[in-house]
Amino acid sequence: MKRPQRLKRHQDLWLGTLGVLLAFGVCETVGRAGVVRRAYLPPASEVLARAVELAGDGAFLDGVGATLRAWALGLGLAVALAVPLGLLLGSVPVVDSAVRVIVEFLRPLPSVALIPLVSLLLGTGTETKVALITYASVWPVLFNTIYGLGETDPLAKDTLRAFGFGRLSVLLRVELPGTAPFIATGIRISAAIALILAVATELLSGFGEGLGIFIAQAGLATDGTRDVLAGVVWAGALGLVINGVLVWGERRLFPWTPERRAAGSGVRS
Repeated sequence: MKRPQRLKRHQDLWLGTLGVLLAFGVCETVGRAGVVRRAYLPPASEVLARAVELAGDGAFLDGVGATLRAWALGLGLAVALAVPLGLLLGSVPVVDSAVRVIVEFLRPLPSVALIPLVSLLLGTGTETKVALITYASVWPVLFNTIYGLGETDPLAKDTLRAFGFGRLSVLLRVELPGTAPFIATGIRISAAIALILAVATELLSGFGEGLGIFIAQAGLATDGTRDVLAGVVWAGALGLVINGVLVWGERRLFPWTPERRAAGSGVRS
């Protein structure tokens, strides 16, 4: 029954692998042909070899760990704030109307632009990274939670109310389970944003330790382009792994989503 889905996943995997190999081949050819100076664009094989070599560097791995700790803390705080607030705003229209202007004012503010202000308030440390990550990551989870509440089945809610269930029971029994896939999607989007902010904050602030600090210091060194690109490879690989784990988790936790049901009905037909 799931064979068409598996075939599509395998096809997507092969196409993605083909795209990576083509990009690798182009960078390798350009780097070795001398079209671009090696100081600006080393061959892809050298960058990949350096990225693998960094896996045995304890100091580098400590920096990656510091970045991931800030990422996890910031994302966790964002989820802890956004989900209850989203449930409140999505359930109580009066509250939503009261704070909508404030939310719409704060949402477009770029987190990177707040680095100097947050640094002055919190100092040079993990607290600054966590605060900026939390601020940037809270919005996708918040709006997905509000949107998910609006998409819950009204018939199920009316049925529970007809049997005498209160507002809290309806929220816990119907609205929260129905909103959970939307929340998970918001978390997946925020996870990518959080990783970007973690590395970008380290790059632009220039303090502490982390993957962004490694990339920034490599950029200041003579012939440091290879290390810069190797650090970028690590950042991309981390993002790919995180996204893959979250997608896998969504597929396992929420098999009842409309996409899953549509896929299943298509297979049965």
